[in-house]
Amino acid sequence: MKTFGFILIIAGIAMIVIRGFSVKTEKKVVDLGPVEVNKTENRWIGWPTYAGGIVAVIGLVLVLSSRKK
Repeated sequence: MKTFGFILIIAGIAMIVIRGFSVKTEKKVVDLGPVEVNKTENRWIGWPTYAGGIVAVIGLVLVLSSRKK
């Protein structure tokens, strides 16, 4: 559980620093036989800053609780 706690702490800090990422998606607009028109869109996938804090705190609790045993 200790290593999982450290992983959660690092992931939580990364979530606070990096608040999301952009993904390119390709969408088919028109398809007329041999003619095809596509549209490329950027979608933002993000998470709230407090989610990273919650993940880091849970990791800290796991690390501290594993040390007491």
